[in-house]
Amino acid sequence: MEIYVVKSGDTVDSIAESYGISVSSIIYNNQLTYPYPLAIGQALLLSEGAKNAPSYPAWVNGYAYPFIEQSVLNETLPYLSSLSVFSYGFTTEGELLPPALGDEFMIRSALMAGVRPVLTLTPFGADGNFNNYLITSLVNNEAAKENLLSGLLSTLQEKGFQGVDIDFEYILPEDRVPFADFVGDVRSFLSPYGYHVSVALAPKTSDDQAGLLYEGKDYRLLGEAADSVLLMTYEWGYTYGPPMAVAPINRVREVVDYAVTRISPDKIDLGIPNYGYDWTLPYVSGTSKATTVSNSEAVRLAIESGVSIRFDETAMSPFFQYEKDGQLHEVWFEDVRSYREKFSLLPQYGLRGMGYWQIMRFFRPNWLLLEDTFRIQKPEQPGSYLSGSILPK
Repeated sequence: MEIYVVKSGDTVDSIAESYGISVSSIIYNNQLTYPYPLAIGQALLLSEGAKNAPSYPAWVNGYAYPFIEQSVLNETLPYLSSLSVFSYGFTTEGELLPPALGDEFMIRSALMAGVRPVLTLTPFGADGNFNNYLITSLVNNEAAKENLLSGLLSTLQEKGFQGVDIDFEYILPEDRVPFADFVGDVRSFLSPYGYHVSVALAPKTSDDQAGLLYEGKDYRLLGEAADSVLLMTYEWGYTYGPPMAVAPINRVREVVDYAVTRISPDKIDLGIPNYGYDWTLPYVSGTSKATTVSNSEAVRLAIESGVSIRFDETAMSPFFQYEKDGQLHEVWFEDVRSYREKFSLLPQYGLRGMGYWQIMRFFRPNWLLLEDTFRIQKPEQPGSYLSGSILPK
């Protein structure tokens, strides 16, 4: 596959004629909508010649909420190795709390597609935010841990999950070792039953990085405790921050450079964002709030506003500015160029795979490029879990 950047005067027809490919392939690959307008600077994924047979294997995980549309889930599952259901909570006594919406359809869809369904465990409080009091109450209380482990095993077996992903954030510094011990306890308890245990890591660049997001995450200890880890290499550009790339490649690389010195690369999944942000300008710290946009929405905004899409060569990310109702906006998002840069890190560092936050909106160019770049790994015999409970191996 080839990436083409739209120039002034280009049309879908002229590009197709120039490359000797069908108009329909360009429309399909890039999710273009009738009458198929283009933005200057828009990156298009073009299919040329025979399909590539990639050799580098990659585990591909996608996070999703139970309110994902069935059609989006169905279109995405062929490109995944595992599906992380977001999310299950717990009480201070270690009672497991399921998501408010039923997730059975997600589990069954994943298993039917040969994809590993994963239970994501999060310490959300009543306000829906990460609660480090919940974390402290759990990791320092043996009775609560035993109760949670029992609930996890029962739920995994009853629902057909094939793994657990532990996504705890804002861990207190004094809970750094107890949290790592907890992850190890989960793995030791579930491993005899054949379950995979992963843990999500804030994007650190040093052992002593300051900040509540980082101090409770010990890369070395957690890398040893879990079967695999996810580097949450996104959210540099975020809802309450200034306009910038969500996952600038220079910052992402800094995290990977550090991570591989503390964790075996074949245990590391790279976090990939599947979204962008739209900020109003001027940005005012403490007041401004960006809105989330899908990658396809971002391109449509540029087209509707008649503005060109630019590309930051340091962040390796697309962006543009537009005006609406007298208000200037700035948008940063992902396209096939920015994804290609992130994909290149896997073979460079020997990483295990990648994890998408999140797959609620389908962006076909990404998945086609991924399929053209990697040999997507699949779990062994996921369909055997369709009938119900799992017996210990």
